[in-house]
Amino acid sequence: MKKTLLLCLSLIIMSSCVSKKEYTSLENRHKKTQDLLNTATVKLNTCLEDKTTAEALVSAYLNQIADLKKQNSQLFNQSQDYLELTAKGAENLEKTLESIKEKDLKINRIQDALNRKDSVTFALVTSLKKEIGINDPDIEVNVDKAVVFISLSDKLLFESGSYIVSERAKEILGKVATVVNGKPDFECMVEGHTDNVSYNGNGVLLDNWDLSVKRATSIVRVLQELDVSSSRLIAAGRSYFNPLVENDTPENRSINRRTRIIIMPKIDQFYDMIEQEMKSLSK
Repeated sequence: MKKTLLLCLSLIIMSSCVSKKEYTSLENRHKKTQDLLNTATVKLNTCLEDKTTAEALVSAYLNQIADLKKQNSQLFNQSQDYLELTAKGAENLEKTLESIKEKDLKINRIQDALNRKDSVTFALVTSLKKEIGINDPDIEVNVDKAVVFISLSDKLLFESGSYIVSERAKEILGKVATVVNGKPDFECMVEGHTDNVSYNGNGVLLDNWDLSVKRATSIVRVLQELDVSSSRLIAAGRSYFNPLVENDTPENRSINRRTRIIIMPKIDQFYDMIEQEMKSLSK
C-alpha cells in the first residue's frame, strides 16, 4: 500500500516534468501493476484458505489415526483374551470329554453287571419253565426287572379256607426247590393273596390277613423240608389288597386267590457287586 502511494506521488511529481505521452504510459503500467497485485492478493487469500482447510484435514486424519491405533490395540488385547479363553475352553472341553468317557465306561460296566444278572435270571426262568411246565393254566412263570414270579392258583395249593398244602402242590414245590437250590445267590419270598370274601373259619385265624400270611408260612415250611435254606426264605401276606382283577365275580375272585413265589437276587449282594465295580473304575 505504501509502495502504491509512493508510486502515485512519484507520478504526480514526474507529471510536472514529463510529457503527456510518458504520463499515459506510466499510468498504464501502474494499472497493470495494480491488476497483478490484486490477482496476487486473491491467490494469496485462496492459498491461505486452502492451507486452513488442509490443516483441518491433517488434524482430522491424525485423530482418525489415533482412534485406529486405539481400536487396533483393543482388538489385539481382545484377541489375546480370546486366545486365552479358547485355550482354557479347549482344556475344559478335553476334561469334560474325558469325564464323559469315564462315565460311559462306568455305565457300560454297570450295564454289563446288569446283563449278567439278567442272563442268570433268564436261565433261571428257563429252568423253572422246563421243570414246572408252562401248559398248566394254574401255574404262571414270568420275569420282570431281574425278578422271577411264579404264580400258583389257590385251588392248586389249598382247600377252600385252609392253609394245609396239598400233595399235588408239594410236587410242584419240589421242582421249584430244585431250581432255587441251584441258585444260591437268590432269595425266595412267598406271598399269599386272598379274595375280598371275609374269612369265617375257626381257630387262630382272625381274617384274610391271617389266612394269607398262614398260607405263605405253610409254603415256606414245605420249601424248608425240601432243603431250601431258611436264610433265603421270606413269608409275606397281602390279604385281598393287591388283586389282579376286580373281586366282582366268582371267576375273578378265583383269579385273585393265589400264592406268588418271588425269586430275586439278594439285594445286598447285588449292590455290593455294583459298588465293587464303581470302586474298580475310580482307581
